[in-house]
Amino acid sequence: MPIVDMPVKQLFEYQGVNPRPGDHDAYWQRALGLMRAQGTGFELIEADFKAPTVDCFDLYFTGVGGARVHAKLLRPKVISGKLPAVLQFHGYTGNCGDWSSKLAYASHMVVAALDARGQGGLSEDAGRVKGNTHQGHIIRGLDEPDPDRLLFRDIFLDTAQLARIVMAMPEVDETRVGAMGGSQGGALTLSCAALEPRVARAAPVFPFLCDYKRVWDMDLDKGAYAELRTYFRLFDPCHRRADHVFEKLGYIDIQFLAPRIKAKVLMGTGLIDEICPPSSQFAAYNKITSEKEVVFYPDFGHEDLPGFQDMTFQFMCGL
Repeated sequence: MPIVDMPVKQLFEYQGVNPRPGDHDAYWQRALGLMRAQGTGFELIEADFKAPTVDCFDLYFTGVGGARVHAKLLRPKVISGKLPAVLQFHGYTGNCGDWSSKLAYASHMVVAALDARGQGGLSEDAGRVKGNTHQGHIIRGLDEPDPDRLLFRDIFLDTAQLARIVMAMPEVDETRVGAMGGSQGGALTLSCAALEPRVARAAPVFPFLCDYKRVWDMDLDKGAYAELRTYFRLFDPCHRRADHVFEKLGYIDIQFLAPRIKAKVLMGTGLIDEICPPSSQFAAYNKITSEKEVVFYPDFGHEDLPGFQDMTFQFMCGL
């Protein structure tokens, strides 16, 4: 099979190379305290989009730092008893997608699809600006003395806050909530399941934001990771602070949140992925201690993995 990274046997043994900050646990306990203080309040606005058997709403809540965060919420018109729910997360710089793409799930469960802060949707990046900041989110806050200013900290917290909001809805069975997404959405799926461990099922596809140093060492800081090289070229051209930079990125490295996950996990991975190399994904996967499975696509990279959406649908139907 084609290999751009390492053999499959080695993938299952790989533990990552990015440094883990010594206060990582305290960092996230503090962050979660701020998120929980936001509560589970939200605003629902009936959407213009109409479907015959599904009600559609724009959902807004106030995230950490005061950002107005948006998600699309869909639920069956006829509700009998408590329903399962699925949380959906999108790729880097994108948005939560069309209403119609969610109808298969919304026919029998509640669906909440998040817009990541400042990217291609309606959620705000409240870091001194309103609205869209679109790119540079990995390095946003990297030069702040306080690592709490890392933007992806807040985006990760938004995933958990959305989960808590959905779990608190009277029509939702809080024990039957799943999360799913690809690339950045795969990373946010794992962050959600880590920071809200009541999430019961997680289906990440080639998760992003894992093992930054490995991506750098493989010379794959391009595409979604291109801002890493841009940062060094502009702000540390001689790499005198490289060790500090990668350690700081460790706060928002999914591999170090992965041990918190209690959900049943189904992951899809293309073995010739040059955007999120398989080893970076496995730095996180190998730290998950709950029930898990990975489906390999030997001839596929960072692209649609045929059949995996159907597998994910059936996986979530098990909620």
